[in-house]
Amino acid sequence: MESRLPKVVITTTASVDGRITLSRTGLLLQPEVAQRWSMMKPPGTDGLLAARRGEHGATVTLEGSGSFLAEGAPPAVLPVPVLTEAELRMNFLPRRTPLWFVVADSRGRVDWSFGGDATTALLVLVCEATPSGYLQLLRDRGIGYLTAGRDRVDLTEALATIKATLNAETVVADSGGTINAALLRAALVDEINVVTLPGLVGGLGTPSIMDGEPLDDDGAPLRLELLTCDVNPAGLVRTRYRVINELGPKAAREPGGQ
Repeated sequence: MESRLPKVVITTTASVDGRITLSRTGLLLQPEVAQRWSMMKPPGTDGLLAARRGEHGATVTLEGSGSFLAEGAPPAVLPVPVLTEAELRMNFLPRRTPLWFVVADSRGRVDWSFGGDATTALLVLVCEATPSGYLQLLRDRGIGYLTAGRDRVDLTEALATIKATLNAETVVADSGGTINAALLRAALVDEINVVTLPGLVGGLGTPSIMDGEPLDDDGAPLRLELLTCDVNPAGLVRTRYRVINELGPKAAREPGGQ
């Protein structure tokens, strides 16, 4: 059965204890943090880690704003809106490119200075509650955005819009634990692709592969089917799982999410 939603593959790199960075305030975009994180990477494996991101044939990479700003970081300085509220609330797609880097930022936190290049365009997911000044900022800088949801980005609606608007059959979520967990809770994930580094981080509250809201008292874990498990001689372990979505918007799909 053809789905209105694209196939969603979560790709992530984690320590053996499931951590995806070194601390709650330590972003891997920070050079000092990245340097310490790379101590777990065996020599000569950077190319292997980078190559897996493009192997799914995805035209869209999905991230959350938490990958770019730590919680509690000061908000962006927003301009006074020039366009009307009605104009600003319309989806904005100033250009089309073969690839898309999509970031969910319902609160308008990231002060973007780069909108992409000729091959890949930045596209922001916003919601009805996103400040109008932020939408004006994006328009002023030629950065596209799509609206999905009222108080926060509705990921189901966002993925449906991404497929319809960008003709995207596959989306790779290469993001943090919060958006990973939100996708999983909404039964939107088809496959999980994890590269485990030979190292430990530890620490209460350190971001992990799946953060976000805990299970309800009567909630059950989602079951996975192991697809492959590859062990690199240098010490990396790569596992791929199919998510068995028994409930939710993708339940009617054939196995494998095709």
